[in-house]
Amino acid sequence: MSSAWTGQSGSPTRLLLLRHGQTVLSIDRRYSGHGDPELTTVGWAQAAGAAARLATFPEITSVLTSPLRRARQTAESVAQTTGAPLEVRQGLIETDFGEWEGLTFVEARERDPELHAKWLGAEDVAPPGGESFAAVRERVRAELASIVEAHEGETLVLVTHVTPIKMILRQALGGSAEILYRLHLDLACLSEVQVFPDGGMCVRLVNDTSHRTA
Repeated sequence: MSSAWTGQSGSPTRLLLLRHGQTVLSIDRRYSGHGDPELTTVGWAQAAGAAARLATFPEITSVLTSPLRRARQTAESVAQTTGAPLEVRQGLIETDFGEWEGLTFVEARERDPELHAKWLGAEDVAPPGGESFAAVRERVRAELASIVEAHEGETLVLVTHVTPIKMILRQALGGSAEILYRLHLDLACLSEVQVFPDGGMCVRLVNDTSHRTA
């Protein structure tokens, strides 16, 4: 696969970024961080659709997943269908939303109006008892470096959550924090990032849901 337009050479590490399927919290668009809901029936169907899509990539060597149940269940479906080994990676966990866990956007804003407004405008501001986006950015950056070092040149499925996927896409695009607020990622969507031996990164796909039947 040619990458001459970027000046990068060598075989990239190919990251297939898969968001988990639907849960009861995602139905109502509630903050879902370190809480641990299961997939719904629809979520399992979404995971199965993604797994079938990924089974068409015989070069996949590993499925890496967040430790949270909704991601693990999605990842287990992918691993079973592709035959690739499954590995839990703590650094792929979602943002800790602290006391906003399980609340809707409106409920969190009404509960902590000043803090919520600051949080929307500054990535170093954390929810009460939670984790800032700046902290997530550094965590995901370190985890990604560790993954690429251990799996250089391989094709990997990373099953994770909205914020970690956005952070990887942001890093690949060299973008600002605005990406976090302007980029939409659907449930069970697939994105793709390539990481080259010289450290260069290339985004090849974002928010593809063509495999979803639910």
